[in-house]
Amino acid sequence: MNEIETYICDSSERLDTFLVSKIAQSRSQIAQLIKKECVYVDGKIVSRSGVKLKENQIVKVEFPDAQINPPLDIDFDVEILYEDDDVLVINKPTNLTVHPAPSVKEATLVDWLKHKGVRLSTISGEERHGIVHRLDKGTSGAMIIAKNNEAHEFLSSQLQDKSMGRYYLAVVNPPLKDDLTLIECPIARSAHNRLKMACLDHGKYAKTLFCTLAQSKDEKNQLIACKLFTGRTHQIRVHLESINRHIIGDHIYAINPKLENAERILLHAYVIYFIHPTSKEKLSFVAFPDKQMVEYLDRKFDMEQINEVINPSYIMHSFATNS
Repeated sequence: MNEIETYICDSSERLDTFLVSKIAQSRSQIAQLIKKECVYVDGKIVSRSGVKLKENQIVKVEFPDAQINPPLDIDFDVEILYEDDDVLVINKPTNLTVHPAPSVKEATLVDWLKHKGVRLSTISGEERHGIVHRLDKGTSGAMIIAKNNEAHEFLSSQLQDKSMGRYYLAVVNPPLKDDLTLIECPIARSAHNRLKMACLDHGKYAKTLFCTLAQSKDEKNQLIACKLFTGRTHQIRVHLESINRHIIGDHIYAINPKLENAERILLHAYVIYFIHPTSKEKLSFVAFPDKQMVEYLDRKFDMEQINEVINPSYIMHSFATNS
C-alpha cells in the first residue's frame, strides 16, 4: 500500500520549492517524484516541477513503494581505496559495467554495491546506489560512490562546479605533436554509428586537455594524461578521434583496429579529487592501473621513465605549468 501525504499551500510558490520545504529530501528527488506523476494539486496530476501554486491549494503526494531487485551473483573483486560513513572510493576493474540494463546480462558494479549494502533512500520508488559519475565498461580506475542522500547531493553539485575532477592515463597512437593539446568541440551521438559519439555542432559543449608524458621505445605510441572539464559520453575518445588519434585497445573509435591491439582499452581514471561532504576537506586518491595495463607499459615503454611521469604531483604540475 503506497503512503499518501496531504499538504496545504499557505503562499504562492513553485511546486518543487514547496515540497522541498515539506519533505526532507533533495530537489532532484522531489523532481523525480513529480516526473513520475505521484503529485496531485487540487486532485489533478501535475508533472512539472515549476508549476506555481496558489494560497490554500491542496497538494497530495503518493509515495510509491520502492522496487527492490535482488543482486546478481558476483565473481569479481573491486579494490576499495577509501571508505567512511559518507563515501566509498573504488578502483573500478576494466570490463565491468556500472549500471544494469536490459542488454547487460552479467553482474554490474551496482550488483556489487547491493551485496555491500550500499543503498540510498528514495521517495520516487526507484533503487539508487550512490553512483555520482560513470566510467565506460572498458575504462578502469577511480570512482566515488555516495553512501547517503546528503553525500550524493553534495558530491553531485561538485561535478557541476568542477570542485571534483579526475586525471586519466591513456596510451595513444600516433603520438600527440605538442606537450599540451586543448580540444573544445561539442559532442552528440553519431548519425552514422549509434554506438559512437562525435564532434557535432549541435552537440553539448565539451572540453578536454591532453598532456604528453612518455614516448614508447619505438616512438609509435605515447602515454598521455587527460583532464576533463566536462563529462560527456566517450569524451576523451571522441576528442582524440577528432585529431586522428586513438587509444590502444579501443575497438569502437580505432582508426585501424588491425594496427595494434591490447587485452583492454588502455584508458584509466588515475587520480580523483573532491571535497568531503562532512569534513569539507579536499581529498585526492590514486587508483593504480591493473596488471594488463602495467604489462603493456612494461613491454613498450621505459619503465624507469614511466614511474617518474606517472607520479600524481608530476602530472598535476605538468597541467598547471603548461596551461
